[in-house]
Amino acid sequence: MGQGAENARYMGILLILLARCNYNLNVTDFLYGLSHLVSLSAPVSSREPPFHFKASSCRTTLATVNAALYPRTEPLSGQRNTMPLTRIQPINTAGSTNNCDRCESDLPFDIAFAYQPIVNIAKRTIFGREALVRTAEGGPAAEVLGRVTDANQYLFDQTCRVQAIRGAAELGMEEMLMINFLPNAVYEPAACISKTLEAAKACGFPSHRIVFEVSEGEKVHDRKHLVNIFREYRRFGFRTAIDDFGAGYAGLNLLADYQPDMVKVDMELVRDVDSSVAKQEIVKGIVGICKALRVDVIAEGVETVEERDFLHRAGINLMQGYLFCRPAFKGLGTIEPAAW
Repeated sequence: MGQGAENARYMGILLILLARCNYNLNVTDFLYGLSHLVSLSAPVSSREPPFHFKASSCRTTLATVNAALYPRTEPLSGQRNTMPLTRIQPINTAGSTNNCDRCESDLPFDIAFAYQPIVNIAKRTIFGREALVRTAEGGPAAEVLGRVTDANQYLFDQTCRVQAIRGAAELGMEEMLMINFLPNAVYEPAACISKTLEAAKACGFPSHRIVFEVSEGEKVHDRKHLVNIFREYRRFGFRTAIDDFGAGYAGLNLLADYQPDMVKVDMELVRDVDSSVAKQEIVKGIVGICKALRVDVIAEGVETVEERDFLHRAGINLMQGYLFCRPAFKGLGTIEPAAW
């Protein structure tokens, strides 16, 4: 047995034992493990990342596992097959929760993107840019979101990701790209992520420079589901952020369940923070908690020099707002020297 088949054997046994012991192994993780066997048994030069799997590749993987676990399909004459493990059977995906087919059609309305810089005030550099959805003509996000329904929200979410990445690549963006997502539109995180990975690969945009943040105004029905989505994104190499921290669902309970790479302080806390003692103490508290948890803090909605200066003194270096640059429709925008 070659080294690849031996690796497949051991990993296959582990997966089956976990399943038989009622380990908390969901379908996504199971398929991820199975698909990884393909790369274990394939030549190094032809290996693909384990997250690229389809029904056909899953069937191939299952065959690989069976071949590794059961070199002989029948016991030798006069002997009884004492293998205690049950042979893996191909998974029927007809009734599964994989919703990849939901994004195969075209969105019934056109969208475009504006990009707003996020600056590092201490280094006087651009840290990244947030992709903000617009109509095809540059109209406001509200006009676009007003056309999103329960029936098309999955397709809308997927289209936004792909177009945001494509637009950033076409503009030559070299910084972090922050993309809002709709957690209630994500049914099977790994399946939803595959489209994003394909878009990033096709555009030559590194996945480690993509940050997913929860969309403003999105009411999360299931916090555990959101936490699971975040963890899946991180597992696939993306960074994550909690938007509007301090407002609504995006509070301490969520931070206790999951520590993202970044939190974005709600703009209502930023507005006139230089003249509000209450806001100042809250912001300083957020900075202290995030520092202890090793989470970066971004202040959004910064509009005045006074707000900027207090936030900087409070320990926040990453900022976003009209003081630095308004969202640039189909552009990267530039920072006015006086804003630093």
